[in-house]
Amino acid sequence: MEHGSREFLSLERELTLFLRRARASQGEMAREVHPDLESAAYGLLVRLDECGRQRATDLAAYIGVGKATMSRQLRALEHLGLVAREPDPADGRAWLVHLTDEGRRRVGSVREARRARYVSQLSHWNRREVAELARLLEQLNRSMEK
Repeated sequence: MEHGSREFLSLERELTLFLRRARASQGEMAREVHPDLESAAYGLLVRLDECGRQRATDLAAYIGVGKATMSRQLRALEHLGLVAREPDPADGRAWLVHLTDEGRRRVGSVREARRARYVSQLSHWNRREVAELARLLEQLNRSMEK
């Protein structure tokens, strides 16, 4: 086996398991926000919760979907009363999307429940280990953006 291959095989195996669990968890969280919410839309709501008003085109780029998919997801979220759209004052052709009060309330309660679940699942971890894991995941995410 080539030098370093074992570590990368181990990384691949652990990330695959982690991502499979994360996908299942995202579906559960989406349903907790609203029973009719599709799994993929959860990340969109979290982004709006963290960043406030966003252009639909910026959201599409961030999530990694096309404009048509984003429009369909936003229409569904509007229909559920979780987001609202308004014309962008800087560009009349663009739309700004934001969480409604109901959307913010629902997303906030699910995110808080998720954080509490992490606290309980990782209660035997040292706080420094949790911080180190967060730091390494952030570093991994940044590397994957390039």
